[in-house]
Amino acid sequence: MAGTPVQVTGTVLTTRRVDAYHALTVVAPGIAERFRPGHFVSVAVGGAYTSMVTRRALSVHDVKSDYGGTVELVFTVRGRGTAWLAERRARDTLDLVGPLGRPFPLPRDPAHCVLVGAEYGSAVLFPLADALLARGCRVDFVLGGAGAERVFGAMRARRIAETTTLTTEDGSLGLRGKVTDALPSVIADTRADAVYACGPMETLRAVTAVGMEFDIPVQVAVEEQMGCGIGVCMTCVIPVIGDDGATRMVRACAEGPVFRGERVRFEDVGTIPFDALGAPGGGARHVS
Repeated sequence: MAGTPVQVTGTVLTTRRVDAYHALTVVAPGIAERFRPGHFVSVAVGGAYTSMVTRRALSVHDVKSDYGGTVELVFTVRGRGTAWLAERRARDTLDLVGPLGRPFPLPRDPAHCVLVGAEYGSAVLFPLADALLARGCRVDFVLGGAGAERVFGAMRARRIAETTTLTTEDGSLGLRGKVTDALPSVIADTRADAVYACGPMETLRAVTAVGMEFDIPVQVAVEEQMGCGIGVCMTCVIPVIGDDGATRMVRACAEGPVFRGERVRFEDVGTIPFDALGAPGGGARHVS
């Protein structure tokens, strides 16, 4: 049953603003009990008679057993769909499908893990942190954003992690710069065994590069536009190198959103590389 998606009508329990972001806690027992860190939820927007037919894929920040099971969804307003979600109030209902995607793999033995989050991508790292701590792992956070109001989860991170490093591009909170500016020293100081990251593609690309310099594995949860969330529409495909060395266009919502960072061809995201399987004249193996 774990991980098998279900469609439920969930009742909004609470709504809150978290600086620049919105958080909805929804009663969704079937989803909560199946959830694993890294999973996401797709939500129908606009109401019964809307012209907005595509769902919105939302990050899960927290899962609790209250009321039979609740999930807290975190998002930022980007358009009409998320603006509609931001207007929901307690006792409103939402059509949800989840949990969706491939979750984060967890280490078999206790390990030192650095969790890197940019903007509201940090939300997905907190259920992961709870799972890692339950396995006896050490957890250190590196969280960042453009400004202080766009750094998500700083207070909670400080409560649960061994150390928390904050960065902002404007210098309004923590160190001035990006998460990747602080990451090398955190990896070295904590003697990290693994890095987990979520955020914009450029951030994930840079985090992966740092992890490769230190020769430690990096697991990334990618943020891609998802039309259906179940692998049908193919709008979220990205080029990923397989175990056989061949590049395939894989669905971030189905085969992801979690991937090994070094396997994602970040430089080719948004394109179909000529050497990808199925591309015109393609199919060559990727040589780094």
